[in-house]
Amino acid sequence: MRRARHDSDAAASSAGGNMAMKALRGMVNGAMSELSSAVSGNRPSAAAPPAAAAAAAREHALAVKRDYISQPRLTYKTVSGVNGPLVILDQVKFPKYAEIVHLTLPDGTKRSGQVLEVTGSKAVVQVFEGTAGIDAKKTSCEFTGDILQTAVSEDMLGRVFNGSGKPIDRGPAVLAEDFLDIMGQPINPQCRIYPEEMIQTGISAIDGMNSIARGQKIPIFSAAGLPHNEIAAQICRQAGLVKKSKDVMDYSEDNFAIVFAAMGVNMETARFFKSDFEENGSMDNVCLFLNLANDPTIERIITPRLALTAAEYLAYQCEKHVLVILTDMSSYAEALREVSAAREEVPGRRGFPGYMYTDLATIYERAGRVEGRSGSITQIPILTMPNDDITHPIPDLTGYITEGQIYVDRQLHNRQIYPPINVLPSLSRLMKSAIGEGMTRRDHSDVSNQLYACYAIGKDVQAMKAVVGEEALTADDLLYLEFLTKFEKNFICQGAYENRSVFETLDIGWQLMRIFPKEMLKRIPQSTLADPAPTHATFSNVKQVPEEEEEEEEEEEEEEARGGGGEEEEEEEEEEEEKKKKKKEEEEEEKKKKKKKKKKKKKRKKKKKQEEEEKKKKKKKKKKEEEEKKKKKKKEEEEEKKKKKKKKKKKKKKKEEKKKKKKKKKKKQQQQQQMDF
Repeated sequence: MRRARHDSDAAASSAGGNMAMKALRGMVNGAMSELSSAVSGNRPSAAAPPAAAAAAAREHALAVKRDYISQPRLTYKTVSGVNGPLVILDQVKFPKYAEIVHLTLPDGTKRSGQVLEVTGSKAVVQVFEGTAGIDAKKTSCEFTGDILQTAVSEDMLGRVFNGSGKPIDRGPAVLAEDFLDIMGQPINPQCRIYPEEMIQTGISAIDGMNSIARGQKIPIFSAAGLPHNEIAAQICRQAGLVKKSKDVMDYSEDNFAIVFAAMGVNMETARFFKSDFEENGSMDNVCLFLNLANDPTIERIITPRLALTAAEYLAYQCEKHVLVILTDMSSYAEALREVSAAREEVPGRRGFPGYMYTDLATIYERAGRVEGRSGSITQIPILTMPNDDITHPIPDLTGYITEGQIYVDRQLHNRQIYPPINVLPSLSRLMKSAIGEGMTRRDHSDVSNQLYACYAIGKDVQAMKAVVGEEALTADDLLYLEFLTKFEKNFICQGAYENRSVFETLDIGWQLMRIFPKEMLKRIPQSTLADPAPTHATFSNVKQVPEEEEEEEEEEEEEEARGGGGEEEEEEEEEEEEKKKKKKEEEEEEKKKKKKKKKKKKKRKKKKKQEEEEKKKKKKKKKKEEEEKKKKKKKEEEEEKKKKKKKKKKKKKKKEEKKKKKKKKKKKQQQQQQMDF
């Protein structure tokens, strides 16, 4: 009876529900028809064409769906576990990969996360603000059905945001001009433009030896305690296009913007960059994303992607030339390792996940230029090498993806050289396309190659000097040592606010190469050495004298030469003879010095040979003694073996004799017994 009543009640309730649904549908259809008739301008009773009424009804339905959620969002209170930055949910209906989840804690605070993994009805959610304070029983999770998007606008310039993209400068929220996916849009490789415009940073070690092109991605390899932040700030302060004159740099033509993203940095570093941008007046063109060391580590995974999304909007829609600085990528990689460990994935080198290469590539490959858009994105990520180890997985994989690197050296920093950029391990793979005639200067590549060669040889000579001593070095070696010290003091070393143009950098390079004779400059073609035009034609300090004034000066000189008597000619001849004599004397003295040096070298060589021969003799004697000892040992061992063999033989004989005697006794006993019987 109870079951029958229950079934009848259920049937009645279902029938009532169906009736209610039908009534609602009728009301909606009636309202739709009234609205459509109102739109068409006819009364409901009038006979309107059925096609027009249907079209109006469809438009109204689309308008309703456009402004409101067509499907309700589902909330769950089925948190089954919390593991590090991850939250595991059970009994979730149709979860989607990379779906955004809003979490509401018992105290009302809201956090956001992203679905990392889906297995059946289970979902693993990565919480960006951290999982501290999440109660598994009372926390509610709302699945939005959308991917992670960020609001972008040109008003983001001059603002400061946290690692999740929320403003922290006490200003209002950004009025969004568009909502973009933080993972970015894939760029067709065929639509990419090859970077060919050089960015002048004002730093000689970069502009002269490792030139950066607009649209390039080039990291700074540094370590703890080195001034990589100061170098990055100086690049931001002085960066601009190369001007063909050596006048004051004018940046008004450069539609320039900076996007700075900090991951896991301390407050001192964040204040340093912010104050530097404010002091040089560029804060209105800077957008900052700050994830400090006390912020959740999991937030560092989305911080660079938010910054690059803002940079893409500014570059490709606002048509600005954007410089993106990401620091510190080592903190980002460690956050990636933390998530991988929480997901219990198989670790790779040093515990980092095996997909770290592809993950870093999704960040670095978002730099460049696109066909049809005048904007560009230039990336300068900063990473600190643990224990100054360039073979660590983070710099190792970064070097494979990016287009070169700028290496900050600790030894140069200890010698108080700023910026401590070691040009030998540094590299810019796009330098060849951004320099040369029409872009910087015709002799740029030749000067760079020659400076590289001389500096590398100077380093080798310095290492030889530590072993052999300065007296054993040749005259050429001493020239390379002199070049080494002057190169580090005059070329690499410069002030933090010293802005050198490319032309000044190349002039300093030519001045340093004057130490060597022309025969030793093997990397520079003879045409460049013979033609001084490339080294002087673009100098601003060379005054351009009109041709008429030059002709007048030449005529005056000729008249003066004619007016002078023969006495002046005789005096000039005497002076020339005296100069020749002095030159001969100096040459003879130099020859004598060279002969003395050669004699000293010969004596040293003889001494070395004698010492080597004595060492060889001693070695031979030692070898002979060792061989004799070995022979004696062998003889003794052989004699001992022989003695042992003799002893064994004697023992065997004695045993055999004893056995024979026993046998004889037994035989005798047996014979006696037989006789007795």
